[in-house]
Amino acid sequence: MNETKQIKNEHQINKSKELYKEAIKHLVGGVNSPARSFNKVNYDPIYFKEGYGAIVIDEDNNSYIDYVLAWGTMILGHSNEYIVNELKNQLNKGIHFGACHYYEIEFAKLIKEGFRSIEKLRVVNSGTEAVLSAIRLAKNYTKRKKILKFEGNYHGHVDSLLVKGGSSILTQELNIKEQETIVCEYNNKEEVELAFNKYGEEIAAVIVEPVAGNMGVVKPTNGFLKFLREITKKYQAILIFDEVITGFRFCFGGLSNEYDPDIIILGKIVGGGLPIGVYGGKSYIMDELAPLGQTFQAGTFSGNPITMLSGILTLNILKSKNYSYLEELGEILENGIKTIKSKYNVDIFFNRYKSMWTLFFNNSNEIRNYKDVIKSDTGKYADFFRFLIKNGIYLPPSQFEAAFLSFEHNMSLVSKTLDIIEEYFKKYY
Repeated sequence: MNETKQIKNEHQINKSKELYKEAIKHLVGGVNSPARSFNKVNYDPIYFKEGYGAIVIDEDNNSYIDYVLAWGTMILGHSNEYIVNELKNQLNKGIHFGACHYYEIEFAKLIKEGFRSIEKLRVVNSGTEAVLSAIRLAKNYTKRKKILKFEGNYHGHVDSLLVKGGSSILTQELNIKEQETIVCEYNNKEEVELAFNKYGEEIAAVIVEPVAGNMGVVKPTNGFLKFLREITKKYQAILIFDEVITGFRFCFGGLSNEYDPDIIILGKIVGGGLPIGVYGGKSYIMDELAPLGQTFQAGTFSGNPITMLSGILTLNILKSKNYSYLEELGEILENGIKTIKSKYNVDIFFNRYKSMWTLFFNNSNEIRNYKDVIKSDTGKYADFFRFLIKNGIYLPPSQFEAAFLSFEHNMSLVSKTLDIIEEYFKKYY
């Protein structure tokens, strides 16, 4: 299949429109997650039915180069033939037992192989569930109540962590007040120091996205993560790295291996496309969980064998992958965007960390935090999104989400993407 030739220039989305009209009669807002509504880019949701490699196909048989990749999950691309066949074999043996099985042990071994800081772990069904459980564990372990988080970092829809959260929350009007949540500016050491000076003996944990991806891509600067490790140790608070997005995205493991956090949250990639959340860390903390300790957490579908096998297969493939391939594609994409920016003199800022990236409609010279991010022009991004999706490029339907590369992307697809992006700026600027 020639992936590039499959991309059409004029998309008709009649079936998607019909399905959306039907969906709003039965589903809240017509969707099962707010970002899927496309309401912040003034477009009707696209209904997808197939995915192969780096291409997704909608109900009208339009093809798109996929840079959303199930919000970063599908690092191996869609419908990996080997994984699909192995999962079919397991489906014939059993879908779920609600009991112990071999795959969960092998999965745990692979996670530990990738993350030195994880001595024991627990598998759940989503990143939100993993975060909720990790926060409860940290509070019970430290006998403290306050959590410190950062503006624009998103850790699932846990009540106490929705305060100034990222992701689609940035485009929602929310009024959340949580006395137990302290919010600091990302990359701002001084604010964190002030918070610890005032509340240090009450802070159970600091939770952070080591590379922010839910306000668009924002990188840690000036030793920020090292500083967090040092100050949490000083005050005997738990340091939690939320690597739901970044885990196994840049290497076989994650950024946690450089900073030794106490608890690590994983999701997305480690499930190979099936629902999953993982939290793990030091044994002396994790052993506070039931049945060994007094912190309760349970789940009927936790460690589902189909999910565990999907994770095992995905991680074993990733062990042999050359991640520099993704870095090289990222550099080509970034250099192409910078050339377009210079050629057409447009106010955009391309922020990339290896294989995750965001094109901000923002004239900043640097984007370091939430305040920089929200200066972006969401209206211009919406115009850009609509042009690209009509020309077969699927980007996140929000200015404040990360885009991703997979091992199924190639030079041909990236070049076509850059051609269409240049066509947009040539036409409208």
